[in-house]
Amino acid sequence: MFPPRAMTDHRGLLSLCFAVLLLFAVFPQKCFAVGQEHFVDTQYGQGDFALVGGKQAAPLCLDPNDYPGVIRAAHDLAQDISRVTGLSPVFGVPGVVTKPAAIIIGTLGKNALLDQLSRSGKIDVTALRGKWESYLIQTVRDPFPGVAMALVIAGSDKRGTIYGIYEISEQIGVSPWYWWADVPIPHQDALFVRAGRYFQGEPAVKYRGMFLNDEAPSLTGWTKEKFGGYNHEFYVKVFELLLRLRANYLWPAMWGSAFNEDDPLNPKLADEYGIVMGTSHHEPMLRAQQEWKRHGKGPWDYSTNGEELREFWTEGIERNKNYESIVTLGMRGDGDMPMSEQANVDLLEKIVADQRKILADKMNPDVTQIPQDWALYKEVQQYYEKGMRVPEDVTLLWCDDNWGNIRRLPTPEERKRSGGAGIYYHFDYVGDPRDYKWINTNPIPKVWEQMNLAYYYGATRIWIVNVGDLKPMEFPIEFFLTFARNPEAWPKERLGEFTRLWAEREFGPKYASQIADLIAKYGKYTGRRKPELLEPTTFSLVNYQEADRISDEYQTAVNQAQKIYNELPENYRDAFFQLVLFPLKAPAIVTQMYIAAGKNRMFAEQGRARANDYAVRVRELFDGDADLAAYYNHTLAGGKWDHMMDQTHIGYISWNDPPKNVMPNVTDLNIPIPAKMGVAVEGSTAAWPGATEEPRLPEFDSLVRPRRYLDIFNRGRTPFRFSAKASAPWIELSRSSGEVDKDERVWLSVDWRKAPAGKSSGTVTISSSTGETVSVTVPVFNPGEPTRDSLRGFVQTDEYVSIEADHFTRRVNTPTARWEEIPDYGRTDSAMSVFPVDAASYADPRHGPCLEYRMYLFDPRKVGVEAIFGPSLNFVPGRGLRYAIAFDDQAPQIVDMLAQNSAQDWSKSVKDNIRISTSSHSVGGTGYHMLKIWMVDPGIVLEKLVVKLGPVRPSYLGPPESFRGPLPASGEGDLNKGVQ
Repeated sequence: MFPPRAMTDHRGLLSLCFAVLLLFAVFPQKCFAVGQEHFVDTQYGQGDFALVGGKQAAPLCLDPNDYPGVIRAAHDLAQDISRVTGLSPVFGVPGVVTKPAAIIIGTLGKNALLDQLSRSGKIDVTALRGKWESYLIQTVRDPFPGVAMALVIAGSDKRGTIYGIYEISEQIGVSPWYWWADVPIPHQDALFVRAGRYFQGEPAVKYRGMFLNDEAPSLTGWTKEKFGGYNHEFYVKVFELLLRLRANYLWPAMWGSAFNEDDPLNPKLADEYGIVMGTSHHEPMLRAQQEWKRHGKGPWDYSTNGEELREFWTEGIERNKNYESIVTLGMRGDGDMPMSEQANVDLLEKIVADQRKILADKMNPDVTQIPQDWALYKEVQQYYEKGMRVPEDVTLLWCDDNWGNIRRLPTPEERKRSGGAGIYYHFDYVGDPRDYKWINTNPIPKVWEQMNLAYYYGATRIWIVNVGDLKPMEFPIEFFLTFARNPEAWPKERLGEFTRLWAEREFGPKYASQIADLIAKYGKYTGRRKPELLEPTTFSLVNYQEADRISDEYQTAVNQAQKIYNELPENYRDAFFQLVLFPLKAPAIVTQMYIAAGKNRMFAEQGRARANDYAVRVRELFDGDADLAAYYNHTLAGGKWDHMMDQTHIGYISWNDPPKNVMPNVTDLNIPIPAKMGVAVEGSTAAWPGATEEPRLPEFDSLVRPRRYLDIFNRGRTPFRFSAKASAPWIELSRSSGEVDKDERVWLSVDWRKAPAGKSSGTVTISSSTGETVSVTVPVFNPGEPTRDSLRGFVQTDEYVSIEADHFTRRVNTPTARWEEIPDYGRTDSAMSVFPVDAASYADPRHGPCLEYRMYLFDPRKVGVEAIFGPSLNFVPGRGLRYAIAFDDQAPQIVDMLAQNSAQDWSKSVKDNIRISTSSHSVGGTGYHMLKIWMVDPGIVLEKLVVKLGPVRPSYLGPPESFRGPLPASGEGDLNKGVQ
C-alpha cells in the first residue's frame, strides 16, 4: 500500500547519493530521545555519519521486498528530516554505486544490502536473529567498494526496524507528540550520527498498548468533526503515535463504533503499520459490542443462544484471521455488565473451549500459536477464584480496580504458564464511586509503583492501559509505554529525571527543570483527589489553613506556568498549553471554585456580608472553567482540538457524569444596612456573638510557634470600626484596630521570651463601634523541656504528632528486604515501601526491616496511631497487606491494612487515594519515645503517620507535619533525611 517513492523494479544494490561535509550546528538544543543513549548531534565529530550536511540529506536505501510498514515508516523519517532541516532525502534507485554515503534501512531477511553487509562481516546481526522487536543502528565505514560511509538501521522483525527508524526521528528532534500535542520541531542546519553501534534488545513486556475508551463525548465529537468518525484517517494517526512511542497494541474505541466494520481499511492498515489489534475485556473473538447490537440475533446468552453466538464469533475470526491480533476469550454480560447470576464455571469453560475450536478451524490448527487473552476483569476474577481455568497458552490478563490498584498478580506456579500474564490498567474510568474522564489524574510515582509490582511478579506478556480520549493523558501514556519496554532503566530514583527529560525534549533545556516540577505538581494535586470527586466540604476551611493552602499551591503553580508560557516562543505555546498549563489551570479553577462554594456556605451560616462575594466568585470560576474549555476547543491550535474538552466534570451527584456541568449551589444573603460585628476563629465554623460555645483558638506552643488568625467581619453593609486588646503582653496582634467593610483578618502570635512557663491562657477582646464585644481564649503551652534547640526528633503539639513517612529517624534493613523511598509518591510528600517487592513475608516481624521515628510526648498514656498507606490491594492470593507496629520495646502488633475492606471501605480509599489503618497503644511517661514500623508483607506503601494523643482537628490531608529537631549521628542504620 505504501510503495517507496522513486523505486523501480530493477535489481541490484540501491544507488547511494551524497557526500559527507563538516558543518557547524547553529541550534543550541541537543537532539535526543527520552532515556536512550544520545547519538545524534548537530556538530560533526571524527567518524560521524552526516544525516544532513553540506546542504544535502543522505539518501535512504530500502529494499522493495521489505514490509510495507517499514517502507512507510522510512518515508516518515524522510519527512522528519525535512521537517527538521528543510532538506528532503531522496530514495535510492538501482544502479551503479557511485556516491560516498547513504542510510540503509531494512529487516533481517528482507533487505539484500543488509545480507551483503552481514556476509562481508561489516555488521554483526547475531544479536538480532530470532529476537522480538529489536534493532541495531550502526555507522559502517567502507561498506561497499567506492562507498565511504553508511548508516545502517536493521531490525530483527518488522517492528524492530520501525522502532529503529523512529529512534532516529526522535533523536533528530521530532517528538512522538509532534502532531498529537503540536510539539514544535526545532530547526537544525546539520545532523550527525556519532560513530558507533547502538543496539536495542527485546522489550520486557511483549505487548504494550492502550485502550481508547469512555470516548464520548470528547474523542467521539472530535473524530466526527475532523475525520468523519472512527475511520482509517483517524486511526493512522493513532497507529503512528503508538509506533513512535515504541508500542504495538491497541484496543479501539467501542462505545458507538466498530473498528473492523466501520471502515475496512482500519484493520488492513493496522496490520500494515505493525499494530497488533485486540478487543476489550467484554468483546470476545475480535468482534465489537456494536456489531452484536447491529447484527446479533437473540439474546447475548450462550446457554440459550450458543449457535448464533458461535456463528457471530466465527465471522469475526474469518474476517481478521490474516491480521496480527490478540484474541480476547471468555464472555461477560452484554454492554460491559456481569453475566447473570446463573452463569457458572462449567458454562464459561465450555465457552472458551468452543471459541478455541473456532480459532483452530479458521485461523490455525495449532491454536497454541494464536495469541489469546482472558481478561480477569471485575467479577470474572471471581470465576478464576472459584476454579475456572483456561489452557495454559492463554494469557491471564489481570486487572486493577479501575482506580490504578492491581487486584491480583501471578503466583510462582502461575508464572510457569506458557501464555504468561498481563495487566489491564486504568488512567480513566466510568463507574463507582464516580467517573473520572476529564483530565490526567495519574501521578507517575503511583503508576510506577503498581506496574513495578507487575514486572517483578511476572505479569509481562501484555500491558494495556485505558487512556480514555487519549488527550490529555499524553505524559502518563508515554511513561507507561516507556516503562513497559524497559522497567529496569527507570528505577524509582529516576522518575524525576524521566519527567525532566520529557520536558526537555518537548520544550528545550532552558525551562526543563521548572516544567518538570510543574508536571509533577499537577499529577500530585489531581491525584490526591480527582476533580470529579471534589465537593465544597472536601478541604477543611478552618483547620490547618488547609483550603487556603491548597488553593495557594495551585495558584502559585499556575502563575509559574503562565510565566513560562508568556516567555516561550510563540510556536511552543500551543504545546505548552496542552501539556502543562491547561492540566494545572483547569483543576486549579475547579478546586478553587469548590473552596469558594464552601466558604460561601460557611460565611452565609455565619451571616457574613462576604458570603455574597464568594457567591460571585463561584460564578466567576464556573464561567472561567467554561471559558478555558472553550479556548481549548475553539482557539487552541486554530481549533484543531474542537470537542476534546467537552467532557462534563462539575456537579456529580452519583457515579455517572452529569449531562452538563452544574455549578455548586450558592447562597446570596440579603444583607441589612446597619453594621453588626461578628468574629470567627481558626479551628471553628461557628461565629460570635451567637454561638453557644466559647470562642477559643487552637493551642499555641513554643516548639512549633504557629501563627493563628481570627476574622472580624460585618453582618451589615455599613462599615464599622473595631479594636482588639490582648490580656497579656506576650500575645502579639498583627493589628489592634481598624475599619471593617466586610471582613478583616487579625493574625496572632506569641512572644515566647515573655510567655509564662507551662500551660496557660490569655484572651483577646474585640470590640466594635456598634457595641458588640467578643473575648477569644488564647491557650499556650511553653514547656521547659524540650526546647527548640534541644529537641532531637519530632514533638507532640496540638494533641498529635504528624510524620511524613520518609522522615524516619532510623532505618534498619535486613539482607533480604529493605525500606526504600518512592520519591514524590502520595498526597503530601514521598512514601516508603519494601524492596524487593517480591520479598518473602516475615512470620516474626522483629526479624524484618524496620523504620523508627523518634518523638517527644507529654504524658501520653493511651495513644492511637493512624498509619496512612497508598490504597494498594492484596495482590497475592491468601495473604493480606500486613505491617507491625509498636512503641519503644513493646511487642509488635501485627495489623492488616485490609482487615476492613468492605465495598464502602474500598470506595472511600479510592476517593481519598489513601487507606488509613489504626492501632492503639499504651505509652507511659513524658519524654522521648520511638515508634517502630516493621515490614510483614511486601507491597505496602507508607505515606504518613499520625500519632493521636487526643482529639485531632479533622482535615482532608491530615495535620501538617509536626516540628522536629535534628538527630545526633549514630552510625546505626540510616539517619533521617533532613531537619525542619
